Amino acid sequence: MNIGDVSRQSGLPAKTIRYYEEIGLITPQRSANGYRAFREQDLHKLAFIGRARALGFGIEDCRGLLKLYEDTDRSSAEVKQIAEEHLTEIDRKIAELTGMRQTLTRLVHACAGDDRPDCPILADLSAPPAI
Repeated sequence: MNIGDVSRQSGLPAKTIRYYEEIGLITPQRSANGYRAFREQDLHKLAFIGRARALGFGIEDCRGLLKLYEDTDRSSAEVKQIAEEHLTEIDRKIAELTGMRQTLTRLVHACAGDDRPDCPILADLSAPPAI
């Protein structure tokens, strides 16, 4: 398969596929003329990486998960640990975003939004950070 075929079937842009090759996540074969020749296993890996990235896993996590996926002697505990660490990070980000939302909601409600120059939103943004 060529990169266009693999791109269509995996749902990943060709540029992303080239990047994954560049950083060593996949290693397609090369034909005599130098073109990439993707195998079914390459397509499967790309689909795997695409799904992991869609769940928010970083490149290095994908590298580790891919290595575990290919290791038939792996323990599921290793996979679970990576997923649990990622879940903890997602929970941290959600808490951070929730706090940001609450602050911004409070500021928006406090602002009259009229012709007067005083604005609690700008006042809050210009305040020194709380220590």
